[in-house]
Amino acid sequence: MSIVSTSPEDVIDVEEEAPLVPLVSPGFRRYALILLLAVYTVNFLDRQIVSILAEPIKRDLKLSDTQLGLLTGLAFAIFYTFLGLPIARLAERKNRVTIIGVSLALWSGFTVVCGLANNFAQLLLARIGVGVGEAGCTPTAHSLISDYVPKSQRASALAFFSIGTPLGSLLGSSLGGVMSDTFGWRAAFLMAGLPGLILTVIVFFTLREPRKQLSEVVRARILETQKTDGSFGATLTYLIHKKTFWMVAFGAATLAFIGYGNGAFVYSFYLRNHPQEVAAMASHFGLKSVGFLGLALGMLGGVMGVISSWLGGVLADRAGARDIRGYMTVPAIAALISPVFAIFGYLQPTAIGTMAVMVLPGLLGSLWFGPVYASGQSLVPPHMRATAASILLFIINLVGLGAGPLIVGALSDYFATGMGLGEAEGVRWAIICTSCCTLIAAALFWTARKTIKEDLVS
Repeated sequence: MSIVSTSPEDVIDVEEEAPLVPLVSPGFRRYALILLLAVYTVNFLDRQIVSILAEPIKRDLKLSDTQLGLLTGLAFAIFYTFLGLPIARLAERKNRVTIIGVSLALWSGFTVVCGLANNFAQLLLARIGVGVGEAGCTPTAHSLISDYVPKSQRASALAFFSIGTPLGSLLGSSLGGVMSDTFGWRAAFLMAGLPGLILTVIVFFTLREPRKQLSEVVRARILETQKTDGSFGATLTYLIHKKTFWMVAFGAATLAFIGYGNGAFVYSFYLRNHPQEVAAMASHFGLKSVGFLGLALGMLGGVMGVISSWLGGVLADRAGARDIRGYMTVPAIAALISPVFAIFGYLQPTAIGTMAVMVLPGLLGSLWFGPVYASGQSLVPPHMRATAASILLFIINLVGLGAGPLIVGALSDYFATGMGLGEAEGVRWAIICTSCCTLIAAALFWTARKTIKEDLVS
């Protein structure tokens, strides 16, 4: 028994009894990708909005940088990563649209609850709730997208979906900052949760589960395959022998560690190192410092991130068409050259100088999304895709989201107090130190380049 693919352009071969099945039309595929992009954008808006609100929350609730790191990282990531595994198992067998819809309603509701918190413990629990809800989104969506599109377009499709990362961060930063300045940080959380509740209704009523269009015979045999060959243990055993998967996973986790860790404190960097310059620029536009930084950094990082995510998928698909190793070459080169500009940027004496230099790292920072997620889906057969995606995201988020903000926060506290540099220089050198870790990611991607040919599922 073999299941080559469930994409419309591929053949679903179950003991030669299943014909070619056009699961979705090209028009619906485009609609579904746009809707899933919107869902993922809200996912990241709700996940990252706490970063722009970090300083107001810190002052109001009297928190340390380590506690901020817990809120932005570990508290969210522990439940997000661990729950992603059993939810992915459900996604292999159950209706993926329902899973995405329920998850969306859950994390949006808990985002609203964040705005009602009166102390660190309450906010921590609400953030855990957001993590619980978001655990059902990404692996399930990756599996669904991989069924919607042919293998030759998978990197581009998953890169398009991943645009939700910078787009959500852009909206979280810009809208969150303005809302915080105008109505306070609590109102910013309340407003951030509303779009997801609206999208929940749209998902339930318009998105389709392509498995429903398979014949009963095919569906029954796929389910049987999932029970025997698609269990979590079987998937993990299958992946153990795929060296490429582990190199890709830990390479991406290293980049996520830097992205999440530095992203949680970049606003604090500007507010602590260049308060007067930021205040002057904000006043010029009739804004306060937090609102201005949210708009400025949100637009800068968001626009560069959107371009980077899209470009990474396109470059990877084109390079992979000539040589499959190109899927690893693209993120390896980006990771190799990025830290030079990051270090130079954060050592600039002015805020505007740092923003200008950081344009290039911003353009390189999301190139890995498409090739990494496409490789993760292409290294396993279809009945293991959601589980493989959850394992990949487990590693990326536990290392990146779980450890990144916490370690950068702890480093900032250490440099500030332990070494006597003060809060401003403490956060600067914490960010600079972690930026250098991209060299580790470059080495891992380059190692994966050597084995990807033999490891890919034909």
